[in-house]
Amino acid sequence: MKIVIFGANGATGKILTKQALEAGYIVTAVTRHPEAFPLQDAHLNVMGGDVFDLALVEQAVTGQDAVLSTLGVSFSREPIAIYSRGMAHITQAMKHSGVRRVICVSSSATGTNHETGGGFIFDKILQPIVMSTIGKTTYADMKEMETMLRKSDLDWTVVRPSGLFETETVTDYRVAEDHISRQFTSRADLADCMLKQLATDQYARKVIAVATFSAQPSMLKFMLQEAFKEPAKS
Repeated sequence: MKIVIFGANGATGKILTKQALEAGYIVTAVTRHPEAFPLQDAHLNVMGGDVFDLALVEQAVTGQDAVLSTLGVSFSREPIAIYSRGMAHITQAMKHSGVRRVICVSSSATGTNHETGGGFIFDKILQPIVMSTIGKTTYADMKEMETMLRKSDLDWTVVRPSGLFETETVTDYRVAEDHISRQFTSRADLADCMLKQLATDQYARKVIAVATFSAQPSMLKFMLQEAFKEPAKS
Protein backbone atom coordinates (compact mmCIF):
# COMPACT_ATOMS: atom_id res chain seq x y z
CA MET A 1 0.00 0.00 0.00
CA LYS A 2 1.20 3.50 -0.83
CA ILE A 3 0.65 6.18 1.79
CA VAL A 4 1.56 9.83 2.17
CA ILE A 5 2.31 11.36 5.56
CA PHE A 6 1.97 15.10 6.10
CA GLY A 7 3.89 16.55 9.03
CA ALA A 8 6.35 13.67 8.70
CA ASN A 9 9.26 15.48 10.35
CA GLY A 10 7.39 16.23 13.56
CA ALA A 11 7.89 14.18 16.71
CA THR A 12 4.96 11.87 15.96
CA GLY A 13 5.46 11.99 12.19
CA LYS A 14 8.94 10.52 12.36
CA ILE A 15 7.75 7.64 14.54
CA LEU A 16 4.79 7.06 12.22
CA THR A 17 7.05 7.03 9.15
CA LYS A 18 9.45 4.57 10.77
CA GLN A 19 6.63 2.24 11.83
CA ALA A 20 5.05 2.41 8.38
CA LEU A 21 8.30 1.46 6.66
CA GLU A 22 8.83 -1.41 9.09
CA ALA A 23 5.31 -2.61 8.29
CA GLY A 24 6.09 -2.68 4.56
CA TYR A 25 4.26 0.43 3.37
CA ILE A 26 5.60 2.55 0.52
CA VAL A 27 5.81 5.99 2.12
CA THR A 28 5.91 9.54 0.82
CA ALA A 29 6.97 11.78 3.71
CA VAL A 30 6.06 15.44 3.23
CA THR A 31 8.03 17.97 5.27
CA ARG A 32 9.00 21.61 5.09
CA HIS A 33 12.51 20.56 6.13
CA PRO A 34 13.55 17.58 3.97
CA GLU A 35 17.21 18.26 4.72
CA ALA A 36 16.53 17.53 8.40
CA PHE A 37 14.60 14.30 7.87
CA PRO A 38 16.52 11.51 9.62
CA LEU A 39 15.16 8.41 7.87
CA GLN A 40 16.29 6.68 4.69
CA ASP A 41 14.76 3.63 3.06
CA ALA A 42 14.28 2.13 -0.40
CA HIS A 43 10.51 2.49 0.09
CA LEU A 44 10.68 6.10 1.29
CA ASN A 45 10.28 9.25 -0.78
CA VAL A 46 10.95 12.46 1.14
CA MET A 47 9.16 15.40 -0.47
CA GLY A 48 9.96 18.94 0.53
CA GLY A 49 7.04 21.32 0.65
CA ASP A 50 4.36 23.13 2.62
CA VAL A 51 0.79 21.93 3.15
CA PHE A 52 -0.34 25.49 2.36
CA ASP A 53 0.90 24.89 -1.21
CA LEU A 54 -2.06 23.25 -2.96
CA ALA A 55 -0.04 22.24 -6.01
CA LEU A 56 2.48 20.46 -3.80
CA VAL A 57 -0.29 18.70 -1.88
CA GLU A 58 -1.91 17.59 -5.16
CA GLN A 59 1.42 16.16 -6.29
CA ALA A 60 1.97 14.34 -3.00
CA VAL A 61 -1.51 12.79 -2.87
CA THR A 62 -1.70 11.65 -6.50
CA GLY A 63 -1.20 7.88 -6.78
CA GLN A 64 -1.53 7.18 -3.06
CA ASP A 65 -3.88 4.69 -1.42
CA ALA A 66 -4.30 6.66 1.80
CA VAL A 67 -3.33 9.89 3.53
CA LEU A 68 -2.13 10.31 7.11
CA SER A 69 -1.67 13.68 8.79
CA THR A 70 0.37 14.41 11.90
CA LEU A 71 0.45 18.14 11.17
CA GLY A 72 1.03 20.24 14.24
CA VAL A 73 2.41 23.49 15.61
CA SER A 74 3.39 24.78 19.01
CA PHE A 75 0.81 26.66 21.05
CA SER A 76 0.41 30.31 20.13
CA ARG A 77 -1.94 33.13 20.99
CA GLU A 78 -1.88 34.11 17.32
CA PRO A 79 -4.45 32.67 14.88
CA ILE A 80 -3.55 29.16 13.66
CA ALA A 81 -4.67 27.70 10.32
CA ILE A 82 -2.39 24.73 9.65
CA TYR A 83 -5.03 22.17 10.64
CA SER A 84 -8.01 23.64 8.79
CA ARG A 85 -6.26 25.05 5.72
CA GLY A 86 -3.92 22.08 5.53
CA MET A 87 -6.82 19.63 5.64
CA ALA A 88 -8.77 21.72 3.14
CA HIS A 89 -5.92 21.29 0.67
CA ILE A 90 -5.53 17.61 1.51
CA THR A 91 -9.23 16.83 1.03
CA GLN A 92 -9.35 18.83 -2.19
CA ALA A 93 -6.37 16.90 -3.52
CA MET A 94 -7.92 13.59 -2.44
CA LYS A 95 -11.15 14.33 -4.29
CA HIS A 96 -9.24 15.23 -7.44
CA SER A 97 -7.13 12.07 -7.22
CA GLY A 98 -9.86 9.65 -6.14
CA VAL A 99 -8.17 8.86 -2.80
CA ARG A 100 -10.74 8.18 -0.08
CA ARG A 101 -8.96 7.14 3.15
CA VAL A 102 -7.55 9.80 5.48
CA ILE A 103 -6.45 9.49 9.11
CA CYS A 104 -5.46 12.60 11.03
CA VAL A 105 -4.35 13.59 14.53
CA SER A 106 -6.44 16.01 16.58
CA SER A 107 -6.59 16.25 20.38
CA SER A 108 -8.71 15.08 23.29
CA ALA A 109 -9.17 18.77 24.10
CA THR A 110 -11.40 19.22 21.04
CA GLY A 111 -14.10 16.97 22.48
CA THR A 112 -16.86 17.87 24.91
CA ASN A 113 -15.71 15.49 27.66
CA HIS A 114 -12.51 16.76 29.29
CA GLU A 115 -12.35 14.37 32.23
CA THR A 116 -8.89 12.75 32.23
CA GLY A 117 -8.88 11.07 35.62
CA GLY A 118 -5.98 13.33 36.54
CA GLY A 119 -7.68 14.78 39.59
CA PHE A 120 -9.39 18.05 40.45
CA ILE A 121 -6.37 20.33 40.00
CA PHE A 122 -5.52 19.00 36.54
CA ASP A 123 -9.07 18.57 35.18
CA LYS A 124 -10.69 21.64 36.72
CA ILE A 125 -7.84 24.15 36.94
CA LEU A 126 -4.74 23.43 34.83
CA GLN A 127 -6.42 21.98 31.74
CA PRO A 128 -9.09 24.71 31.43
CA ILE A 129 -6.41 27.41 31.78
CA VAL A 130 -4.39 25.94 28.90
CA MET A 131 -7.47 25.45 26.74
CA SER A 132 -8.64 29.02 27.23
CA THR A 133 -5.25 30.74 26.88
CA ILE A 134 -2.20 29.43 25.01
CA GLY A 135 -4.08 26.49 23.50
CA LYS A 136 -7.21 28.39 22.47
CA THR A 137 -6.29 29.06 18.83
CA THR A 138 -4.79 25.59 18.35
CA TYR A 139 -7.88 23.76 19.55
CA ALA A 140 -10.21 26.06 17.62
CA ASP A 141 -8.38 25.23 14.41
CA MET A 142 -8.43 21.51 15.21
CA LYS A 143 -12.20 21.70 15.73
CA GLU A 144 -12.56 23.40 12.36
CA MET A 145 -10.55 20.57 10.77
CA GLU A 146 -12.77 17.95 12.40
CA THR A 147 -15.93 19.73 11.23
CA MET A 148 -14.57 19.88 7.70
CA LEU A 149 -13.96 16.14 7.65
CA ARG A 150 -17.40 15.36 9.05
CA LYS A 151 -18.97 17.33 6.20
CA SER A 152 -16.89 15.56 3.56
CA ASP A 153 -17.80 12.28 1.86
CA LEU A 154 -14.33 10.83 2.48
CA ASP A 155 -13.53 7.79 4.62
CA TRP A 156 -11.94 9.74 7.44
CA THR A 157 -10.86 8.85 10.96
CA VAL A 158 -9.93 11.51 13.49
CA VAL A 159 -7.56 10.24 16.19
CA ARG A 160 -7.57 12.15 19.48
CA PRO A 161 -4.61 11.53 21.80
CA SER A 162 -4.17 13.06 25.23
CA GLY A 163 -0.89 14.61 26.41
CA LEU A 164 1.85 13.17 24.24
CA PHE A 165 5.03 11.63 25.61
CA GLU A 166 7.72 9.19 24.53
CA THR A 167 8.02 5.43 25.02
CA GLU A 168 10.64 3.20 23.46
CA THR A 169 8.08 0.80 22.01
CA VAL A 170 4.37 0.43 21.40
CA THR A 171 2.46 -0.44 24.57
CA ASP A 172 -0.83 -2.19 25.23
CA TYR A 173 -2.80 0.99 24.64
CA ARG A 174 -6.58 1.39 24.44
CA VAL A 175 -8.88 2.85 21.79
CA ALA A 176 -12.48 3.99 22.14
CA GLU A 177 -14.91 6.13 20.23
CA ASP A 178 -14.81 9.83 21.10
CA HIS A 179 -13.23 9.80 24.57
CA ILE A 180 -11.03 7.94 27.06
CA SER A 181 -10.56 9.23 30.59
CA ARG A 182 -6.77 9.30 30.60
CA GLN A 183 -4.10 12.02 30.76
CA PHE A 184 -1.40 10.71 28.42
CA THR A 185 -0.77 9.00 25.09
CA SER A 186 2.55 7.61 23.93
CA ARG A 187 3.60 8.86 20.49
CA ALA A 188 4.50 5.29 19.55
CA ASP A 189 0.99 4.17 20.52
CA LEU A 190 -0.57 7.05 18.57
CA ALA A 191 1.41 6.14 15.45
CA ASP A 192 0.55 2.46 15.77
CA CYS A 193 -3.13 3.29 16.20
CA MET A 194 -3.09 5.41 13.05
CA LEU A 195 -1.47 2.67 11.00
CA LYS A 196 -3.95 0.09 12.23
CA GLN A 197 -6.79 2.17 10.79
CA LEU A 198 -5.46 1.46 7.30
CA ALA A 199 -6.44 -2.19 7.64
CA THR A 200 -9.98 -1.69 8.94
CA ASP A 201 -13.08 0.40 8.37
CA GLN A 202 -14.30 -0.11 11.96
CA TYR A 203 -13.75 3.55 12.74
CA ALA A 204 -14.29 5.02 9.26
CA ARG A 205 -16.13 8.36 9.55
CA LYS A 206 -15.67 8.31 13.32
CA VAL A 207 -13.65 10.07 15.99
CA ILE A 208 -11.56 7.83 18.22
CA ALA A 209 -9.53 8.41 21.37
CA VAL A 210 -6.25 6.61 22.05
CA ALA A 211 -4.59 6.48 25.46
CA THR A 212 -1.65 4.77 27.14
CA PHE A 213 -2.26 2.93 30.41
CA SER A 214 0.85 0.84 31.10
CA ALA A 215 3.26 3.79 31.27
CA GLN A 216 3.07 7.50 31.89
CA PRO A 217 5.44 10.40 32.52
CA SER A 218 5.54 12.32 35.76
CA MET A 219 3.39 15.45 35.61
CA LEU A 220 6.44 17.63 36.35
CA LYS A 221 8.43 16.05 33.53
CA PHE A 222 5.53 16.46 31.14
CA MET A 223 4.96 20.12 32.03
CA LEU A 224 8.68 20.90 31.64
CA GLN A 225 8.69 19.12 28.27
CA GLU A 226 5.77 21.23 27.07
CA ALA A 227 7.24 24.44 28.41
CA PHE A 228 10.69 24.09 26.85
CA LYS A 229 10.13 22.05 23.71
CA GLU A 230 11.36 23.49 20.43
CA PRO A 231 8.91 24.34 17.64
CA ALA A 232 8.19 21.29 15.48
CA LYS A 233 9.97 21.11 12.14
CA SER A 234 7.24 19.25 10.31
